[in-house]
Amino acid sequence: MYRQLHMAGASGRVPGMEIMLLLSAAYVFGCAFRSLLPRADVQRICLFDTWLSSVAVGRSVATVAEVCFAAQWTMILLQLGTTTGAETAVNAAWTIVPLILIAECFSWYAVITTNYLFNAIENSLWAVAFFIAGVGLCRMLPEFDGAVRFVLAVSAVGIVVYLAFLMTVDVPMYLKRWRTDVALGSRRLPPLEGLRDVSTRWVVTHDLSEWREEIAWMSLYFSAAVWASLALCVFYAVEGRLVVS
Repeated sequence: MYRQLHMAGASGRVPGMEIMLLLSAAYVFGCAFRSLLPRADVQRICLFDTWLSSVAVGRSVATVAEVCFAAQWTMILLQLGTTTGAETAVNAAWTIVPLILIAECFSWYAVITTNYLFNAIENSLWAVAFFIAGVGLCRMLPEFDGAVRFVLAVSAVGIVVYLAFLMTVDVPMYLKRWRTDVALGSRRLPPLEGLRDVSTRWVVTHDLSEWREEIAWMSLYFSAAVWASLALCVFYAVEGRLVVS
């Protein structure tokens, strides 16, 4: 993809193309790393006994990758909103990265303290961010015809499916774990102790029961989300061919 698209940015034909490719590369390779060395952060479990499986490393990679993915969506919405003069899309674009940065803070706090409630808040913020992105895309539908309108509609449907997954599977899973921990009186780690723990403790397990609830989100994350990141690059590259209806 880089070979095919980077010249559009280098020539100035599509401003920002090289940045878009860099953001996608960070996300794709971050997901590749996490899929080869899977781990469940709060539980501190992993498949391979290596320091690369530590939560501190994996969560850091995930943070960079996820912010880059959010930035890709910002660039797409800015591109579309600027092309059509739609302020709704432009305003939506500027909210996405700040929301995801806040979500990452909640994610880190959940991981450090082993409190699943903050995972639920994190994923709820992802839902809010992509709901806003979906509103921006829907605002664009009347502005385009043909293939572009179709792509926007498919993207909006994909966001609806993602939101449904978050609200019916992902967030309830974390809330259930949080309630279970509260009922059992599980101990939360203080922040400083938690920081040491995420850096030094990882438990290797191949027990399927330990991983069962992680399979759904990991499978979607490391497949569909990666292809979405690549697709955003392709869509961004056709900026000069966008025809406003």
